[in-house]
Amino acid sequence: MKVERTEKSRVMKSLQAYPIVGLLGARQVGKTTLAKSIAKDFGKESVYLDLENPEDFVKLNEPGLYFKDNADKLIILDEIQLKPELFPLLRSVVDDGESNGRFLILGSASPELLNKSSQSLAGRIRYHELNPFSAFEVGLENTERLWIRGGFPDAYLASDQDGAFDWIAAFVKTFLERDLGMLGFRLSPNNMRKVWTMLAHYHGSTVNYSSLSKALEVSNPTVRYWIDVLEDTYMLRSVRPWSGNTAKRLVKSPKIYLRDSGIVHNLLGIEEKEKLLSHPVLGESWEGFVIEQIAAAAPERSDFSFYRSSNGHEIDLIVETPKKGAIAFEIKRSLNPSLSSANYAALEDIAPHEAYVVYSGNDTFRLNEDITVIPLAGVAGVFA
Repeated sequence: MKVERTEKSRVMKSLQAYPIVGLLGARQVGKTTLAKSIAKDFGKESVYLDLENPEDFVKLNEPGLYFKDNADKLIILDEIQLKPELFPLLRSVVDDGESNGRFLILGSASPELLNKSSQSLAGRIRYHELNPFSAFEVGLENTERLWIRGGFPDAYLASDQDGAFDWIAAFVKTFLERDLGMLGFRLSPNNMRKVWTMLAHYHGSTVNYSSLSKALEVSNPTVRYWIDVLEDTYMLRSVRPWSGNTAKRLVKSPKIYLRDSGIVHNLLGIEEKEKLLSHPVLGESWEGFVIEQIAAAAPERSDFSFYRSSNGHEIDLIVETPKKGAIAFEIKRSLNPSLSSANYAALEDIAPHEAYVVYSGNDTFRLNEDITVIPLAGVAGVFA
């Protein structure tokens, strides 16, 4: 099954406008496959170097010469965080010439990649983030499979559910024992597994750093650092509290979501749909899954937050878009969705441009004059 990635056209457009384009995302999310597909359709000869491969790595012992010899080609550098000293040279190379589409760099996020590139390549690079498969990419008829397995290509495309669960378990193990070290983080795999699993239990909740630090028997700053690492490596989404103009006292802690529903289910030992349907995380799992689909459909440069006041007024997600402004979403896993008085009060506080309830049914209808109920399939149309 071939899945066309929506990010492809955006990356190709950026290659026409920038000398360097960065494609960032989690390990095994499909960056290499997408890069090779882009190279095939870009209309320019390309060369691909995987810096995890010793044979390719050695080709850049004299990178200036290599870049000069391939100046007329699109050069794809995979896992570039393994050779951070390239960033100043990339700047020099692109400053010597005016052509766009010189380099496509792929990275799984690291302190070296994020810090050095932002300092060295400002104004010369356009970043894109590649997420796991979305429902809009695999087909909305496959939503349930995507929700249960998650969107990592090898898990989603596995021949059966057992194969998907086994792949995710192996991915988690490799990520903790090998990938974090390769990305520049010197952390205990056991400690990171503990915090990751605990955050799966917190999925969809505001984070309580003190409670986590007590349970893990480490300091508050240590817990914050571990959470930052998972966020920097695209394993975690931290949704900040809304900070708009209101006199209400608002919750200050972010809400935490594991970005891939398959990893949530794996860490909690949920191997099949029937077990998920009876698990306490059911509602939060669906909420996090829908938020990732909304994020996939939202325009570039959108900002995400949630609303919760000290007196309980609450809305799951507010998307600040470049053109429409604030769009509010409340997420309900129900065929008969309704809003509470706390939801209505929150919408009055926020005064969004548009408000929607995303539910697990198939129809679209008005809840009242200002609020529309939509299925997941209707999310993309909100941003059209």
